[in-house]
Amino acid sequence: MRRYSRITGTGSYLPPRRLTNADLAAELATQGVETSDDWIVERTGIRARHFAAPDVCCSDLGLEAAKRALEAAGLLPTDIDLIIVATSTPDMVFPSAACILQHKLGAPGGAAFDVQAVCSGFVYALVVADAMIQTGAATKALVIGAEVFSRILDFTDRTTCVLFGDGAGAVVLEACEHDGSGPGILASDLHADGKHVGILCVPGTVSGGKVLGSPLLTMDGQAVFKLAVGVLEDAARTTLEKAGKTTADIDWLIPHQANIRIMQSTAKRLKLPLDKVIVTVDQHGNTSAASIPLALDHAVRGGRIKAGDTLMLEGVGGGFTWGAVLLNY
Repeated sequence: MRRYSRITGTGSYLPPRRLTNADLAAELATQGVETSDDWIVERTGIRARHFAAPDVCCSDLGLEAAKRALEAAGLLPTDIDLIIVATSTPDMVFPSAACILQHKLGAPGGAAFDVQAVCSGFVYALVVADAMIQTGAATKALVIGAEVFSRILDFTDRTTCVLFGDGAGAVVLEACEHDGSGPGILASDLHADGKHVGILCVPGTVSGGKVLGSPLLTMDGQAVFKLAVGVLEDAARTTLEKAGKTTADIDWLIPHQANIRIMQSTAKRLKLPLDKVIVTVDQHGNTSAASIPLALDHAVRGGRIKAGDTLMLEGVGGGFTWGAVLLNY
C-alpha cells in the first residue's frame, strides 16, 4: 500500500461584478481604446470576466473558494494542517496571502505559504501539497488559486486588458492509502525556463516607498502562444509516461483557461476530442492561477466529472513556468 493525496472537495468563487465584452468595450471606449465582442471572441474565446471591488483582496476571494471546498469535503477549517495559495497578486508584499487567509478562515497552527508560478501556480502548489502529504508532513491540505489581475492590467493596451479576470478556486487534498488503483494524484511534471522572463511579466518592484519600473502586465502574445502549445504537450506526455498511462486513459483535460486557441491546439496534439476538454474561459477569462481549480469545480458541480474519472490538469505561465498533474478523481 502507498500513501496518496486525493481531492475530496472543490470550491470556487467569482466576484459579483461581471463584465461582458460589450461592457468592457464601452468602458475602454471612454479612454480612446477600441475593441469589440467579435474581436475578443475570435482571438480568445472569452465572452465575459469578473472584476473584484476595490476593497476586495486576493485572500478574500480565496477564502470564499476555500469555504466551499471545505463544505464539499465535509471538513472544518480546524481539520486543515496545510494551506498553499497560488497567486501573483497577493494582498501585500508580506506576509503571504496564505497566512492572511488562514487567519480569516480560523485554521491556525498548520503551515501556510504562497507559491508564485503565475498561471502555472495551481499546478505547482498541488504538486507541493501532494509531496508533503506523501511524506507525512501534512494530512489535510487546502490548495487555492486566487487572483485579482484587474489590479495589474494596462487598460490602454487592448491586447492584454481584455484577457484577464479575477477569481479563486480551491481543492481539499486528503491522505489515503491504496494499491494504486484508487483515487489520488498519480504523477506530475514541473518545469521552468527563466530565459523567457520578458515575454510575460509585470516588470516593477517596490523600493523606498516608490514603484520602480512598471506595475502593469506586459505580454508578447505570439511568443507565449508558440511556447505554450509545445510545452503543454510535452508535460502531459511525460506525466502520462510516469504514471504508465496513455492519452486514451484521460477522461478529462483541464488546461489553464488562457485562450481557446491554445486549449484547442493542445488537445489536438494530444489527439483528444474537444468534448473531453473542460472549457470555462468564455465565462471568466484568464484568471491565472485560479483558472484550473475554477474549471475543475465548475465541472464537478455541473456533474461532468464523476468519481473514478482520470483528469489531466496542466498550466503554463510567466517565468516561463509549466507543468501537468494526472490524477484519479
